Amino acid sequence: MPKVLREKSTTQHREVFRQGIVFNKKFGQHILKNPLIIQSIIDKAAVKSTDVVLEVGSGTGNLTVKLLKNVRKVIAHEIDTRMVDELQKRVMGTPMQTKLQILIGDVIKSKLPFFDLCIANVPYQISSPLVFKLLLHRPIFRCAVLMFQKEFAERLVAQPGDEDYSRLSVNTQLYARVHMLMKVGRNNFVPPPKVDSCVVRIEPKQPQPDINYQEWDGLTRILFHRKNKTLSAAFKKRSVLIIIEKNYVVHCNYHKIPIPDNFNMKKMVDDILIKYEISEMRARTMDIDDFTRVLTAFNKEGIHFSNTSEF
Repeated sequence: MPKVLREKSTTQHREVFRQGIVFNKKFGQHILKNPLIIQSIIDKAAVKSTDVVLEVGSGTGNLTVKLLKNVRKVIAHEIDTRMVDELQKRVMGTPMQTKLQILIGDVIKSKLPFFDLCIANVPYQISSPLVFKLLLHRPIFRCAVLMFQKEFAERLVAQPGDEDYSRLSVNTQLYARVHMLMKVGRNNFVPPPKVDSCVVRIEPKQPQPDINYQEWDGLTRILFHRKNKTLSAAFKKRSVLIIIEKNYVVHCNYHKIPIPDNFNMKKMVDDILIKYEISEMRARTMDIDDFTRVLTAFNKEGIHFSNTSEF
C-alpha cells in the first residue's frame, strides 16, 4: 500500500479505535466529525432555546451534544444500541442528561413523537421513506435540515426541465419548499462514504395542499415512467389503461354509476386529454400546478389513480 494511503487509512482506523466502535455497513453509518460543519447545520436550522429537536441516527453524539446545548430537548432516534451506549456515556452526569430522550429502533417503523425541528445525517437506505414519513407526520413541524447523499439531494431540489427532475422532486415539493444549503465532502465523515453529501432544508407548506397523496403518487408514478413522453403517449400504454379501468369500475360500482356495454377506456382517456387541453404536456416540464390540473381533470371524470403500485 502506498505510504500516503497507508497513513490515511491508519488515521481513520485510529479514530474508530478511540471510540471503540466498528461501524455497521448495514445501517449506513458514517459519523460526521467536522465540528465546523456540525455548527453550520445548527445555525442553518435556526434552532431556538424552546425547540424540541428530533435527531434521526444520533450515532456517537457529535451533533447531539451540540444540539443539547442550544435547545430545550433532543429526541435521539437510533437503531444501533452500541451507539446509544456511547451517547449515554457522553451526557451522563451532565446538565444535558435530563434534556435527552433516546428512542431505540427503526425510525421508519416507529410512530414519531411531537417535534419542532428534525435534524439528521440520513443513512442512504432510508432517505426516501424518511422524507415522506416526515412530510406526512402531524402535527406539522417547522423545518427539517437533513444530510443526504449528493445525488439524492439533487433530485429533491430539482425543478421542471432539470435532468434530475423526478417523482421524488414533485412528490416532495407538493408538500414542502426544499432548498440546498451546502455540500459536504466525503472526508468529513468516519468512515468516509464513497460519495459526497449535501445538506437540504425542507420546510412544510402552510397550509398543506388539500390533495389525496395516494392519488397524486399514483398519477406521478404513471407519468414519470417515461417522463419525456407526452401525456397522450403515456396513457396509451396498455398496462396503464388496464389499471385505471379497474379503478374506474370500482368508482362506478361504489357510486352506483352504470357502465355502458360498449365502454372503451382508451377513448374516455383520449376525450379527457383533449377536453382539458393536457394531451401534449410532458412530466419532465410539468410543475406542481400542472400535475394538480391533470389530476383534477381525471378525477372530475371519475378516473382515479390510488391503486397504481403494480404499474
